[in-house]
Amino acid sequence: MSDTVNRQILLVEKPTGKLGPEHFKMVQGTVPEPKDGEALVRTRYISLDAANRAWMHGATYRAAVEANTVMAGGSIAEVVASKASSLAPGDIVFGDTGWQDYAAVPAKHLNKMPKMEPMTHLLSVYGIAGLTAYFGLLHVGKPKQGETVVVSAAAGSVGSIVGQIAKIKGCNVIGIAGGKDKCQWLTSELGFDAAVDYKDGATFKALRSAAPKGIDVYFDNVGGEILEACLSLMNNRGRIACCGAISQYDGVPSAHGPRGVPGLIVVKRLVMQGFIVMDYMDQSAAALADLQSWVASGKLKVQEDVIDGIENTPKALIGLLAGENRGKRMVKV
Repeated sequence: MSDTVNRQILLVEKPTGKLGPEHFKMVQGTVPEPKDGEALVRTRYISLDAANRAWMHGATYRAAVEANTVMAGGSIAEVVASKASSLAPGDIVFGDTGWQDYAAVPAKHLNKMPKMEPMTHLLSVYGIAGLTAYFGLLHVGKPKQGETVVVSAAAGSVGSIVGQIAKIKGCNVIGIAGGKDKCQWLTSELGFDAAVDYKDGATFKALRSAAPKGIDVYFDNVGGEILEACLSLMNNRGRIACCGAISQYDGVPSAHGPRGVPGLIVVKRLVMQGFIVMDYMDQSAAALADLQSWVASGKLKVQEDVIDGIENTPKALIGLLAGENRGKRMVKV
């Protein structure tokens, strides 16, 4: 990578169906100059998340990604130059740099990170994925020892951590994932009590068999038909933590939403709550202390899927949406 060229991945067209390579192109721009209060950062690892696709639909908790602009995305980056007193060259930060080598970002929008090896852990277990799993499960789902916890997209960056934390808390844990290999990995490597392969086409039946006493906490990453199946099996006063709806992001949405809403929610007195991890960042120090302790003791295993080369970022996101990854997927720039 030249220090005078800024490779950038642009979203050239908003997809109306499934996301494809044709929706992106790589260009060579100039390295920006930081203004007062900004830092020039060099991207090291780009985070790939299902939310990247959701941003193309319109404004969410952030502005929509528009056509012919640098594709938005968070990354771990290194400060190259700074015109902000809070940051110095060599500092490691997390921020929304977009898919490019260099970005000039206001210091107030960058979070200074500790220097650690592997640096990739700052995007996975100690980053947004780990904190999302921690707060969504423990603060929204509120599992109790002995309860049954179900998590969808269980082999993904958030779901794989959710299931392991639930096991640490003494719960019976069932993961929903796509494919026999992923399901085998969840039970044999991560310690899930059972795993359901939604690609078998009999999700409700398999879930009912795996959770004969019903579901107390459901951590939802996918929405759609899997949410519908879990709703039917929820126990009275169960809790549903709504983290994402990846089944609805790419391609044409399903013809109907989950049935049983609000009927099942009323009859079973369910709590169904959406959340955004940023709502809990004032409590991140305590969460990170727990996560670091569990990793150090071997109770929490970290799975990362690192793709090399910024030019492979579009393909890597498309693959993530198709469920290719195990654990946190990122691109090394």
